[in-house]
Amino acid sequence: MQGKGVIKFFAILLAVVCIYQLSFTWVAHKVEKDAKEYAKGNTEKETAYLDSISTQPVYPLFGHTYQYCLDRELALGLDLKGGMSVTMQISLRELVQTLSNNNPDPAFKQAMADAEKDVVTTQKDYITLFVDAYEKRVPNGKLAAIFANSNNQDKVKFNSTNSQVEAYLKDQATAAVQQSYTVLHRRVDQFGVTQPNIQLQKSTNRILIELPGVKEPDRVRKLLSGTAKLEFYQTYDNTEVYSLLNNVNSVLGAKSKAAAKTDTAKVTAAVKTPTSLKDSANSLLNKLKNANGKDSSALNNKAQLAAQNPLFSVMSLVTTTDANNQQQLAPGPIVGYSQVKDTAKVNSYLRSADAATVLPRNIKFLWGVKPIDKTKVFQLYAIKLAGAENGPVLNGDVITDAHKDVNQLNGGYEVIMNMNSQGAQKWKNITAEASAGANKRSIAIVLDDNVYSAPNVQNEISGGVSSISGNFKMEDTEDLANVLKAGRLLAPARIVGGEVVGPSLGQQAISAGLLSCILGLVVILIFMVAYYNRAGTVAVVAVLVNVFFLLGVLVSIRAVLTLPGIAGIILILGVAVDANVLVYERVREELGLGKSIRIAVADGFKHALPSILDANISTFLTGIILFVFGSGPIQGFATTLMIGIVTTLFCSLLISRLIFEFMLEKEWDIKFSNPWSSHTFKNANYGFVKNRFKFYIFSGIFIAAGLVSMATRGFNYGVDFGGGRTYLVQFPNKAATPEQIHQELDKALGFGSEVKTYGADKIAITTNYLIDDTATDADDRVEAALINALKVSPVTTITKDDILSHSKVEATVANELKASAKWTIIIAILAISAYILIRFRKWQFSLGAMVATVHDALMVLSFFSLFKDVLPFSLDIDQAFVAALLTVIGYSINDTVVVFDRIREFLNLHHAKTDDPKEVINHAINNTLSRTIITALTVVLILIILFLFGGDVLRGFSFALLIGVLFGTYSSICVATPVIIDFGKKDLR
Repeated sequence: MQGKGVIKFFAILLAVVCIYQLSFTWVAHKVEKDAKEYAKGNTEKETAYLDSISTQPVYPLFGHTYQYCLDRELALGLDLKGGMSVTMQISLRELVQTLSNNNPDPAFKQAMADAEKDVVTTQKDYITLFVDAYEKRVPNGKLAAIFANSNNQDKVKFNSTNSQVEAYLKDQATAAVQQSYTVLHRRVDQFGVTQPNIQLQKSTNRILIELPGVKEPDRVRKLLSGTAKLEFYQTYDNTEVYSLLNNVNSVLGAKSKAAAKTDTAKVTAAVKTPTSLKDSANSLLNKLKNANGKDSSALNNKAQLAAQNPLFSVMSLVTTTDANNQQQLAPGPIVGYSQVKDTAKVNSYLRSADAATVLPRNIKFLWGVKPIDKTKVFQLYAIKLAGAENGPVLNGDVITDAHKDVNQLNGGYEVIMNMNSQGAQKWKNITAEASAGANKRSIAIVLDDNVYSAPNVQNEISGGVSSISGNFKMEDTEDLANVLKAGRLLAPARIVGGEVVGPSLGQQAISAGLLSCILGLVVILIFMVAYYNRAGTVAVVAVLVNVFFLLGVLVSIRAVLTLPGIAGIILILGVAVDANVLVYERVREELGLGKSIRIAVADGFKHALPSILDANISTFLTGIILFVFGSGPIQGFATTLMIGIVTTLFCSLLISRLIFEFMLEKEWDIKFSNPWSSHTFKNANYGFVKNRFKFYIFSGIFIAAGLVSMATRGFNYGVDFGGGRTYLVQFPNKAATPEQIHQELDKALGFGSEVKTYGADKIAITTNYLIDDTATDADDRVEAALINALKVSPVTTITKDDILSHSKVEATVANELKASAKWTIIIAILAISAYILIRFRKWQFSLGAMVATVHDALMVLSFFSLFKDVLPFSLDIDQAFVAALLTVIGYSINDTVVVFDRIREFLNLHHAKTDDPKEVINHAINNTLSRTIITALTVVLILIILFLFGGDVLRGFSFALLIGVLFGTYSSICVATPVIIDFGKKDLR
């Protein structure tokens, strides 16, 4: 074996990297365990402990902070950790209506309605559908007459064509979606959850937001669905505000020292402004600095100083050094710094009734939108309120455009901001006032009460075009430009789907998933050793190393592990076993030819390589398609699948080979079978080709029955495909049956409810009651109606606490998900067929692969329709089912390619041209039968364990995989190969 040194070096390096990456999870969990022990069940104390240690070094040797480790630990998805998922839809109809200045034309309004109706059933975007609908209703109508106005005169002229107007509308739609994404991304940061996931789905104008661990779903809905508020404020200077902050600090300190009611005279004396601002600030800074010592007296001083100076103990002053190296207050609108854990305390101090007695009414304090780079420190800005209503000097709705640019003088990044005529005049007056005199003032740009930027105004700005520059990175300018345009959010975002998973359900899912993983691994290891003797132990080591590398890579790329991801790991175990089985079966063949063990091992790896590569590349293609076209859990599954295939190839082809080389050098006795397994399937001669028409008839009848069932009975659609609200309920009365529950719901909510058992003691209730109601309280009203409907009978009575989780998807989302799933499957089949055509250079092989994959998909769909109400568990069609179906396609192709590879080998090498191709092909199938059955058996065993022990969440998913693998194994032998024969005739060599 060549390059052993390089392989060893790379394997050791990869192992070290994986250990390092996985160590962050171990360190973070250790800190959290210490926090739980310290808090003894008090969640507030636990949170305070973790906040206090977030910036402290906790990682041995390297000294990484807890926050650094937390950001790099193995991330768990919603289904494992619990939390909330929200899907938000950008309303492009409202965008079009606003850009038209609410044009009252009836044809225009009807065209918008037509487009909104058609977007549900087609893959075209809303703008294209709107333009098509308008031209259909008004054949000679000019859209420019509707959309041209003073605000967009540089982009839409009165003589612009409909195509030009359409391009303008699409640009505005893209900008509106990006603006909403920026606003929502900043709002998500406010929830403080670890590793939130926010994805912009441009093709559907949707934003998927996942917040693992969040415990306030109502607050999430309120903040995410609120209207963006962009404002411009004048600011105070730090030197002006210090005396006010010092007064607040003194009042709070005096109050904390008083044992009884504070004497009014003492308070008055305490709030006198210091005679020397600089000396007072320096004195206080020195006291706070000296109190940071580690001896007991210093700690006592720090505690005393915190009692005397409550505000300044949680907020640092903003200072600079003068020419004499003396500290003084720094100029500018930033008046303090605080750790994120202290910001709430600062807010409570500055908004308290005591602070109100010494602060003027036209001042408020706002935090910067994000912390200083690589810290958890936020900046506090002093905002000057204007006018009789104490508001901003200018609202963001005057912004017509904003974009990033490059400063021609210094090459840095800047933002160009354009205002309408009304805003330009106000902006001229505002900037003239801010730039007057020697001390230039800043104008704060505030979105949702967070300061995004506070640029210093150097001179008066007229004309409505402003340049905002600073020490910006490119992404900073993109964000700021989107923020400025957010003041004119023409297309509001509304929640169209949401799911809440309780932490108890998440913990059950974790336990079930881990149990199934461990059991599946144990079963594989026992089987491999039992079947392949000592060589099986090599496969065991390779599989264990494979799982280790897989987890290490997942952590290093910050992938989120979900339950389908765990299923992907289990499936990778099967793929890894398949690669070893291919090698071992080849080695056994070589040994049967009388070769020495060393030569047999070398030739076994050599001859198995093409089949292993073809099979895994085809499965990898499935993973790519899943990742590109899937979302949420499906992407998690695809990520795990693709990484697992790469690590499997590395471990099965290289690590295993290294182990065998080591064993051969030590002259160990290597056996590839036990007495009972040495002759399994040897000299098999089943008539697969001769009986192919029987297989055609069986598959044809089953699929035909399935198609009839699909047309008449349909499927049990999950909530993400059918639309509606699903509640997972644990009934206090265990005697409650689905029939009783269904009866009570039909009486109160009308028909359209679905009730299924979910595990041993839970019930899943799906209802389309008020599904089209978009009011903010619709979810609450449906939940209340559900509880009231079930309260009629003592047997079915539940409370709000009995609802473990709920999810919601609107019908528009459901229809698009179904369309997306259909196209994903079609693209997967075409892509894999194209690869087979390129690899085997015969269209018959590509056709056979295509027929087999379509066959497998139809067989699984037929089964789910025919038996949807027969089996004692639900057979739902949902996103997880699509992932399972695509995985089945990948597995089926994997299996088919191995058979095809042996057929090609036999046709080209082992037989004369005068031999009957049917006999040659049948011989090839029988020759690979041992590998086909062993691989299928190991995967089926894994899936049975997943089905039995993987928990309720994975049951439908694992069952789809299970029957799919059985159909896939059947089709690779009995369907794909016969197609080659019947279409190839004699043109196969």
